[in-house]
Amino acid sequence: MKGSPLAKSPTAGPVEASLLAQLSPGVKATVHWVPGGGALRVLEGGQGPTVVLLHGRGGAASTWFAYLTALARGHRVLAVDLPGFGMSSPGEGPVRSAEEGVRFFADPVEALLERLAPGPMAVVGHSLGGLVGLELSLRARVPVERLVLVDSMGLGPELERKARVFFRAGPERLARSLGPWAWARMMPPVPTPLGMRLGELEYELVAAPGGRDEATRAFNRLVPLTGPVFHHRERLAEVKVPVLLIWGEREDVLPLSLAEEALRRFPRARLLRVDAAHSPHQERPERVLPELKAFLEAEAP
Repeated sequence: MKGSPLAKSPTAGPVEASLLAQLSPGVKATVHWVPGGGALRVLEGGQGPTVVLLHGRGGAASTWFAYLTALARGHRVLAVDLPGFGMSSPGEGPVRSAEEGVRFFADPVEALLERLAPGPMAVVGHSLGGLVGLELSLRARVPVERLVLVDSMGLGPELERKARVFFRAGPERLARSLGPWAWARMMPPVPTPLGMRLGELEYELVAAPGGRDEATRAFNRLVPLTGPVFHHRERLAEVKVPVLLIWGEREDVLPLSLAEEALRRFPRARLLRVDAAHSPHQERPERVLPELKAFLEAEAP
């Protein structure tokens, strides 16, 4: 699998292009072809132990903007666009079940990491990215030695009703219909300079022309309008590596009770509660980043 310049992938929007220019040359964007077809974009920087960053539904690797250069001081950082989002192409094969939905997102990422980062790694995942990280840990085909789950899917069957309705309505379609002003009223960014930039970036990503039809269909298999969402609650005890759970105390998508139950099931876990909603790593980076770095750099017990 060979890396190719970002220029061979779809063009980044102006907000994302500006952020990537700020990260350069310490962090570079490349596209990697994966077995079976398709390609994943990776933002890569730094040297040292590998840290993999996986974003949530509708996002991209660039949403980890505040973390990339900070973590690259002492780590090799790989932030990946999940299949069908950002600049990555959709996964291959039909998606007729929740299990196939997981494979849609996890299989290409696993294939990428098998080639790009064969040694031990820490995986940090937010929401959908957390489910992918958990799946990789349970499969054990890539050597995940630490796992960080930020308001993560996959820990249990619960997901708030209003979030299900929002996802089923289609964030991409809503964003294009509403426009940036109305979208910002519905999804207000954190009122800080960084928060405003991330808000602009998230709108640009979710309102991308053409939508994210394949990824949306796969995600909807994981998150039905009614009934349990896809989860691995009964298998959490199989994850023997250290786990850091980071959760917003004002979470309105995945209830805090999921993290509290997971804390009891993971053999080696601790929970960081943050005064935030669904994205504590973006809403309160000054709180999350030091804890994350300490967890990544701690000696294995």
